[in-house]
Amino acid sequence: MKIGNPASNDQDQAVTPNRWRALWEVLIVATKLGLTSFGGPTAHLGYFHNEYIRKRKWMDEQSYADLVALCQFLPGPASSQVGIGIGIMRAGLLGGLMAWIGFTLPSVLVLVAFALILKGYDVSHAGWISGLKIVAVVIVAHAILGMAQKLTPDKVRITIAVLVATAALLWTVPYSQIILILFSGFIGWWMYRNVPVTPVIKMNVPIRRSLAVLCLITFAGLLILLPILRQAINMEWIALFDSMYRAGSMVFGGGHVVLPLLEQELVPHGVVSKDDFLAGYGATQAVPGPLFTFAAYLGAVSMGGAGAFIATIAIFLPAFLLIIGALPFWNVLRGNSHMQGALAGINAGVVGLLLAALYQPLWTTALLSPADFAVVCILFVLLNFWKCPPWIIVLLGIVGGMIVNQI
Repeated sequence: MKIGNPASNDQDQAVTPNRWRALWEVLIVATKLGLTSFGGPTAHLGYFHNEYIRKRKWMDEQSYADLVALCQFLPGPASSQVGIGIGIMRAGLLGGLMAWIGFTLPSVLVLVAFALILKGYDVSHAGWISGLKIVAVVIVAHAILGMAQKLTPDKVRITIAVLVATAALLWTVPYSQIILILFSGFIGWWMYRNVPVTPVIKMNVPIRRSLAVLCLITFAGLLILLPILRQAINMEWIALFDSMYRAGSMVFGGGHVVLPLLEQELVPHGVVSKDDFLAGYGATQAVPGPLFTFAAYLGAVSMGGAGAFIATIAIFLPAFLLIIGALPFWNVLRGNSHMQGALAGINAGVVGLLLAALYQPLWTTALLSPADFAVVCILFVLLNFWKCPPWIIVLLGIVGGMIVNQI
């Protein structure tokens, strides 16, 4: 079946007036979603389905499901990759760029403003900052519960998650997160390689394989060359770009998983303080759009506006390269039992990494008294069982932190 606009097959053609209208339409719709899509990656996919599929019918149901499956398979921000893919199908590669800009820019601007306001102030003892740290504990705990139910349904994957969590807490050398993800994938491949594959429906895509291969080579090349360049040229912006690019390349399972990777990359090296890191993560829950925009906040804290720009481009660049590179080959990959087994293991490892992050740095930094724990319990019940929107949880967390700080 065909997806999107057949005219986008020729990526080298000049942009016609119709294409300009399509690009503008993609940008407007994506910006609307960027201003209103609260609730994290899973909720974003629901917003996308309602806006792109039900209301505008830019893609049929099966094609959308196939695209979501691909983006869940790839590392990176799944909801952003789905939006980029829809933009590509609608208006070519520039359409993917417009979809990303519209969906990402609103939260980037808010978080950069938040970072610049905080810069230069000692926020370590502020009650509202303590509240944001508590919110971070609640959000990650909620994410772990939801992901564990889906991604660790049997004893093998539960064991993988616990082993990864244990190793992540006790083994904190550089690149340990990446090594643990690779280990999880190997165990998953070994244990599930002979399990019958899930039936798939073929999907046609408007991207040349030559371009796809070039993007995949670029992705791998940057992953190898950036650390070398970082060692050879001691420049702050190169180090920031390398850290963000690597985080964006190694995250499976949604935006929350980027937390331990970025914390390990930035906090021990003094790029940002632990208090600033956790305050920004809590604030990120209060804005719509992708959680990866947390990178813009971190970049702004470390290097101002230029740092925000570098960090945002670096952390999302792998998402672009991978979605463009993988689309033409998805039919083969998703029907392979070895790949499905490796993904099962990787997803279980992701749950383990989040579990470790829940304890260190979140729990050990945010929960310093019985009152802090009481606030966490109340907010968790409101989020998980009463289904309160995340922005309400953030506001209540700030109030709770201020009250606790006065006790």
